[in-house]
Amino acid sequence: MAVKTLADAAPDEVRFAELRRRIPGVSQKMLSVTLRSLTRDGLVSRRVEPTVPPQVFYRLTALGLSLETALAGLRTWAEEHMAEIDSANETADRA
Repeated sequence: MAVKTLADAAPDEVRFAELRRRIPGVSQKMLSVTLRSLTRDGLVSRRVEPTVPPQVFYRLTALGLSLETALAGLRTWAEEHMAEIDSANETADRA
């Protein structure tokens, strides 16, 4: 969800607190770990403003934007097949 949220904001940067507000149900720790991993992988860039408290901004890199294109196709597929997936889950739960 972090990649999608940053892609929606591209090319603008998004502050950490704003990302957290835009991603329902994500904890501060989980978002922090996810962003750290995406930054390490070169998908997200991180910029820190030396204010008190520090302001931290994130944006997708070109590599991250290319991943969003692939993920968009996966989201479309999942939305188109959600009824079938739900049916399979119900069948498995009854077994």
